[in-house]
Amino acid sequence: MKPLFAISVLALALGAAGCTADTAKTAAPTQAPTADPSAADAALSQDTKAICAQADRTTASFGDTLTADLKLQLDAKGKGPAAATQAEQKLTQDVSNYSYALGDMSKLAGDATLKTTLKQMSEQVKGLSGDLTKLDATKLSALSDTLDKACGKG
Repeated sequence: MKPLFAISVLALALGAAGCTADTAKTAAPTQAPTADPSAADAALSQDTKAICAQADRTTASFGDTLTADLKLQLDAKGKGPAAATQAEQKLTQDVSNYSYALGDMSKLAGDATLKTTLKQMSEQVKGLSGDLTKLDATKLSALSDTLDKACGKG
């Protein structure tokens, strides 16, 4: 029961950040690829709005992935230890991917508050190591609020 509570808290925290699956599906990047990725990164570092939009899309996508992973874990319980292990490994990998994405965005951010917030969120998520019982909903919610403020939403 504890993991389900943590999942509910995470979903609430992600919802508090104003992230929805619809945002992730409708907000597709429209920028044409450039020959020099470092030039694109440099331009993006000055575009707080673009980084915030990417953070919203990434968080919404992670929320959808997390929901699917949790369903996979619940379904795997009746299918034996191999299925349970596979579901756990997928959750761990997806949490790691989300943490990495947040950390990567923090490296690109030019705005100090946004940079710090994304880095802290990355570390908080990384600390879960796929174990949602480690979730500190209060910290995550506070970080989401800080991210909203850094992105001009709060």
